[in-house]
Amino acid sequence: MATGIAIRTEHLGRIYKLKPSRKQKQTARREGRTEPLPTQLVALEDVSVEVPQGEILGLLGPNGAGKTTLIKILTTLLSPTSGKAWVDGLDVDTQAAEIRQRINMVSGGETSGYGLLTVRENLWMFAQFYGIDYKTTGRRINEMLDVVGLSDRKDTKISDLSTGLRQKMNFARGFITDPQIIFLDEPTLGLDVGASREVREYTKRWVTDRPEKTILLTTHYMAEADELCDRVAIIDKGKILACDTPFNLKHMLQQDAIFRLQVTYMPNAASQVSGINGVRQCVSRSWTSIPS
Repeated sequence: MATGIAIRTEHLGRIYKLKPSRKQKQTARREGRTEPLPTQLVALEDVSVEVPQGEILGLLGPNGAGKTTLIKILTTLLSPTSGKAWVDGLDVDTQAAEIRQRINMVSGGETSGYGLLTVRENLWMFAQFYGIDYKTTGRRINEMLDVVGLSDRKDTKISDLSTGLRQKMNFARGFITDPQIIFLDEPTLGLDVGASREVREYTKRWVTDRPEKTILLTTHYMAEADELCDRVAIIDKGKILACDTPFNLKHMLQQDAIFRLQVTYMPNAASQVSGINGVRQCVSRSWTSIPS
């Protein structure tokens, strides 16, 4: 594995300014609320993280946790309000053009591409944005179409593709340029079980075969993070709560499982179930049978 630092942030923060709508003001007056309406939203707060080359780092958290905001800053689509960030050693504020040549991004549910162009034409166009020669472009397009199972749809217009097939094209587009660092923002969103498995397998193989490459992945699913990621950062309300290997995080956060089972009443059921290994507590309740 390469030893350089692919991504680094120091005390990164992002605040969105809010302007209360007329409806919000009317609702507040109607309900008699006297406190002022919020004028800002803290999307990221004091985020410091390092991602070594060759690593797949997962960002795990609920909607609105700050995952996409962090990716937008690292891909130079959004400026931080405070703190600093570097991608492949380059400052996201002052060296955005150089960073964009070295990265790519795939977003789940993204409506990318031009509907009048075919799958192949769209992939070709995006490759030319990066200045890739014709021979290399053709080879990579064929390889990625095979990976995502779109070889038979290469001449289909984007507007005629289903949501899942369009997402497959988005995934292929992200890897066509062979980026140094790729950002995957919920890449399996909209994909069926089989396609999701193929995407995960290719993602892991891509980094394994290219130890100088790096992936930052956002997901809602612990199982997906567990399968793919070397480390996982748990983020909520704009803050990194923990960052460690999936195994260590599960061990740290492990709690007793609670199951509620409703079965036909059996005398002395509590004493019988309590004897099972791992059961800490069993509460027995009786039900009155009501004739139908």
